[in-house]
Amino acid sequence: MRESNCIFCRIIEGEIPSNTVYEDDLFRVILDVNPASKGHALILPKEHYANLYEIDDEVAGAAMKLAKKLAKHMTEKLNCDGFNILQNNGEIAGQTVFHFHIHLIPRYKEGKNADILKWTHETFTPEEMREICDTLRLK
Repeated sequence: MRESNCIFCRIIEGEIPSNTVYEDDLFRVILDVNPASKGHALILPKEHYANLYEIDDEVAGAAMKLAKKLAKHMTEKLNCDGFNILQNNGEIAGQTVFHFHIHLIPRYKEGKNADILKWTHETFTPEEMREICDTLRLK
């Protein structure tokens, strides 16, 4: 299923031009038009899923396998110094297009955004950590 008002669905359909670096039956991979670094790409499932909570498990697994394959390939071809694989869910987490996608971000020591994706660590007491752990433990 595709959404007519989704920019990524429109790119997948070819209505909006893109720089496609890979395509198969499940995915199209394009260069990000607002890249964080040289080679920043997006893995787009051809079917519309708003986020990680909605995506089919099989498609999610295939997306991660593709991310690994592309990260290795891009690292070799671009000679980057590191790599981020990023996937945001919800506006507060930085999601701006509500079509599941994975960012492939090559990192360069001397790059303009060499320090992106850093944060200040939070501190929790041992009791708070136990409570959080108990809340999250899968049963």
